[in-house]
Amino acid sequence: MFLENTFNQEEKFGWIEVICGSMFSGKTEELIRRLRRAQFAKQKVEIFKPVVDTRYSDELVVSHDENEILCTPVPSSANIRLLANGIDVVGIDEAQFFDEEIVHVCNDLANKGVRVIVAGLDMDFKGQPFGPMPALMATAEYVTKVHAVCTKTGNLAHFSHRTIPDERLVLLGEVSEYEPLSRAAYFKEMQKDKEAKIQREERSRKEKKEKEQKITDTPNES
Repeated sequence: MFLENTFNQEEKFGWIEVICGSMFSGKTEELIRRLRRAQFAKQKVEIFKPVVDTRYSDELVVSHDENEILCTPVPSSANIRLLANGIDVVGIDEAQFFDEEIVHVCNDLANKGVRVIVAGLDMDFKGQPFGPMPALMATAEYVTKVHAVCTKTGNLAHFSHRTIPDERLVLLGEVSEYEPLSRAAYFKEMQKDKEAKIQREERSRKEKKEKEQKITDTPNES
């Protein structure tokens, strides 16, 4: 379990903590827990999330088990730097949706004595490193990787499998769009998805060809 660092008034430097993992692994829940501990200690806390995340609320960070904490939605990471003056602890949720500047923002805040706690998906639905998360994990003093439970095998899950045929990188969703899977289960589902995509493309080409044939076969009334 993560234990908060001892705050050193002499050093005047903060640090970065990253909480990462798949969908439904408890990232936001852990973020909220740490932030509430800081609030209880009478520290000045500010929480941010990307403005695109409106799944539960516009002005709340909400975990899947409905824990929540008041936050400030921002359109870009540069806004965090402007709004974090005089703050002891900064929390950032869904960091994978921010631009690459978020890495510099977090480091600048830590260098000014701020404790920065970041939560986000470390991989996208294709199993690739997601946005600025790899760089945040590399520069952070503390990295906590949390796991969900695989819906297929019951083993630890760290992949987020998209269950609908949508290729957009950013697709906010819940249990109807995503499921947490273990490595073995994810590999099997990706093979199925690949085969299903090929079938859809073949069906689409066939329908297009039939449509073009009908147009060709239609007699010219002129």
